[in-house]
Amino acid sequence: MRVVLSVVAAAALFTGVLALHPSPSSAKLGAAAAAPAQDWLHVQGNKIVDEAGKEVWLTGTNWFGFNTSERVFHGLWSGSLQQITKSMADRGINVVRIPVSAQLLLEWSAGQTITPNVNLFVNPDLTGMNNLQVFDRFLALCEQYGLKVFLDLHSAEADNAGHVYPLWYKGSITTEHVYQAWSWVTNRYKTNDTIIGADLKNEPHGQWSETAFAKWDNSTDLTNFKHFAETAAQRILAINPNLLIFVEGTEVYPKDGVSWTSKNKDDWHSTWWGGQLRGVAQRPINLGQHQDQLVYSPHDYGPLVYEQPWFTGDWNRATLERDVWDPNWLYIHKQNIAPLLIGEWGGFLDGGRNEKWMTALRDLIKEHRLHQTFWVLNPNSGDTGGLLNHDWATWDEAKYALLKPALWTHGTKFVSLDHQVRLGGAGSTTGISLSEATSGPVDTTAPSTPAALRAGTVTSTSIPLAWTASTDNTGVAGYDIYRGTTLVGTSTTTSYTATGLTPSTAYSFTVRARDLAGNVSAASAAVTATTAAGQSTGACSVKYRANGWSGGFTGTVQITNTGTTALAGWTLGFTFPSGQTVSNGWNATWTQTGSAVTAAALSHNSALAAGATVEIGFNGTGASTAPTTFTLNDSTCSTT
Repeated sequence: MRVVLSVVAAAALFTGVLALHPSPSSAKLGAAAAAPAQDWLHVQGNKIVDEAGKEVWLTGTNWFGFNTSERVFHGLWSGSLQQITKSMADRGINVVRIPVSAQLLLEWSAGQTITPNVNLFVNPDLTGMNNLQVFDRFLALCEQYGLKVFLDLHSAEADNAGHVYPLWYKGSITTEHVYQAWSWVTNRYKTNDTIIGADLKNEPHGQWSETAFAKWDNSTDLTNFKHFAETAAQRILAINPNLLIFVEGTEVYPKDGVSWTSKNKDDWHSTWWGGQLRGVAQRPINLGQHQDQLVYSPHDYGPLVYEQPWFTGDWNRATLERDVWDPNWLYIHKQNIAPLLIGEWGGFLDGGRNEKWMTALRDLIKEHRLHQTFWVLNPNSGDTGGLLNHDWATWDEAKYALLKPALWTHGTKFVSLDHQVRLGGAGSTTGISLSEATSGPVDTTAPSTPAALRAGTVTSTSIPLAWTASTDNTGVAGYDIYRGTTLVGTSTTTSYTATGLTPSTAYSFTVRARDLAGNVSAASAAVTATTAAGQSTGACSVKYRANGWSGGFTGTVQITNTGTTALAGWTLGFTFPSGQTVSNGWNATWTQTGSAVTAAALSHNSALAAGATVEIGFNGTGASTAPTTFTLNDSTCSTT
């Protein structure tokens, strides 16, 4: 349920239009022959394992564009395909979910390609390529950098809003056409283990009140998603029995004893598009002899995408797990029925309810080692934003920091799903190969519980913590620090400083140890500490500048301590005058409630000496009208 912004106008700004070339053969362009089949993955209970039975963890993101009218990755009008791909690998993304349309695959199968608008200044390696060749170039880069891919049939038609249509067929594209599209692309890449799976249809949905909506029963009705999924999977697995099959849910499911024909609103369970998997309990997907390739893949979002009823009142992670996640899909994991991959989750960091939901789901994913592909890499996803900023080169560091604990690490390194290639490629300093991560016997022993957790000398915005080291049979990789039930940071030492806190406020912390195999200890005994009262700044000045662009702006703020004493910590506050929204920021922890915005210091810039200046910034939506008043630690600053 995301809005994809059209980019035709933006792409047209570039004159480097690629020449049309005939469709290439089924051989992978620009890459060596596919590696031995040891990179194919399979299912054991609720886990995904490699050929040797070693558990793996799929932790990735989405990159859309091939599903839209542009028929190629969005962002190539600005960013470099090679640099974006490598940056994903360097930062721990080990799998990329690629939305496509049935129409695109059918066009490719008929030899029909387009000449996409690409910035050739930053993509000289794409000169002369059509859109299918660009896709194959991406696969070659993924092989080079240790990334894996799975395809998501996002819509029937190549349409920026195609996902809004509830079913897998539309207009002249029939269900049989969709089967043919899957068969063609499976056959083309059947020996290429860079593509490890197929997400059969994105977000089948529709409400009971609609003429046609996706249902889940044992019929062969045209609108029965279960029947479609089983048929599509059978055709795919007949060509390549090694592909993982990702099956999403529907939107509604009837309550016990209720028929699918009911027109009574109270007879239905309803949740996110693609998030309703209650039907698995009584009517699981049947893949026959290939049942060990089945992964269920719900989607879940926060209140900024839609105000679901469970976001009213006093809600938290416990209520979400009890009332939403458990009955809709988490039971599949807990009952060891099959693995789960959360195919889409993500959103704007609002410093409020949406970020609260995102953090809760992130923690659930991490603690249960649920597979996930974050929505989304693209900054032009209208109701979520992306991991990349609008320059398609730099990353939204605050959003990445929230995601990072849900990425697969072994020690301090990110883990590839490729047995030979390190995540990040040859010579990577941030990643290792799957063979490096899974060599030796499987370690299932958790570290000992961290002891003697204590707080040091607090400031008005920070609390230093220390504890006694844990022990482990293979070695402690690091520690996870929780404030209440929220994971707020990690440390490879036995200390951590929580920053960006509110003066005169009590906070409770616990710590868990994590070993090289990903085993996590029990939580330490909690420690509670109260921040000091807010200190006066003495004096401060702020210089605010904004550069507007279509639909938004970039703001930079220079904060100067004009007083005579140093600040041990600081929090900037201001109020937007015209309904603007901070979408992402840097060099501070940005939060927004209504029109009120705060930016709290990070650990590396919290100390501000007398006369010193620190610069912070953000991207926003709306008009670029400047705020009139700024405060630092609740004292009003002069403006320049």
